[in-house]
Amino acid sequence: MTTARRSEPRRRPELAAFLRSRRARVTPQDVGMPAGLRRRTPGLRREEVAQLSGVGVTWYTWLEQGRPINASGQVLDAVARTLRLDDAEREHLYHLAEVPYAPTREADAQSVGPEVRGIIDALVPLPAVVYNSRYDVLAANSAYQGVFPAIALARGPARNVLWQLFAMPPCCCTIRNRDEEFPALVARLRGAYGRHVGEPAWETLIARLSGASEEFARLWASGDVAPHGNHLKVIQHASVGEVRLISTSLVVGAVPETRIVVYTPADEESRRLTAVLRTAHDPLLGCPAHSRPASEVRAELERKWERERESGRGKERAAGRPDR
Repeated sequence: MTTARRSEPRRRPELAAFLRSRRARVTPQDVGMPAGLRRRTPGLRREEVAQLSGVGVTWYTWLEQGRPINASGQVLDAVARTLRLDDAEREHLYHLAEVPYAPTREADAQSVGPEVRGIIDALVPLPAVVYNSRYDVLAANSAYQGVFPAIALARGPARNVLWQLFAMPPCCCTIRNRDEEFPALVARLRGAYGRHVGEPAWETLIARLSGASEEFARLWASGDVAPHGNHLKVIQHASVGEVRLISTSLVVGAVPETRIVVYTPADEESRRLTAVLRTAHDPLLGCPAHSRPASEVRAELERKWERERESGRGKERAAGRPDR
């Protein structure tokens, strides 16, 4: 066994106490072992934890005694599984053992509860939205829908900010400062993609965007990665003209890989225009040359969705399945 670098004075004793307390709460029956006789303390014995984790008894004993030994993430994961640690406890174990923490892979959220919806609704008159790490829109308040009315009409895969920006003609893009914003958006997407490589939902999104937009494909190929932060968005709205907003990203701790993004007007005129859009009855979508009322676009989309439903029912009847 090799000796690890000098630890902080309190870290190893904390690790020892944490492991002992977690071991004491796991019974032999919990892990499919017979209880046996003459157990003087509750929980598993050290040799039982070592056996179930696939590590040496001496090594685990030294780890639980807080001795300065090396531990890999793979071994810590095995111990965490044996001791039935949840995600928070697993992260705590990594930090105490001074091993870089690797979060377990989480599926992207597809919805949020009423508590999170209540938060963004309470932020009105500020536009606010909830995104997952793929930039799917999970919830949006009335002020956000006024500024970005196309999102309120979108369904399924189209209810994604990147799709709304890259899959439309450049003249109808709502972001004026796209030379700064688009590279940053794609770089933040790639930063999240590293945790989801190979997952069908992610690979499908990247393929769809690359097929629909040469600009996205070029930015994606650059390999750039960037963190979330505050950004100025200059928006061209067909109903009111230019609106300047500063976005602030806030992590939603209760929903993995989910953020609330709040848009604060950058000046008084933008504040006034945001309020106008929030109460607009039928805002315009698109650029000034191709703008259309939201009601007209909605009616067209509803006809399209009805045709798709009819087509699906027709295929079910052809396959001998009853109508639902």
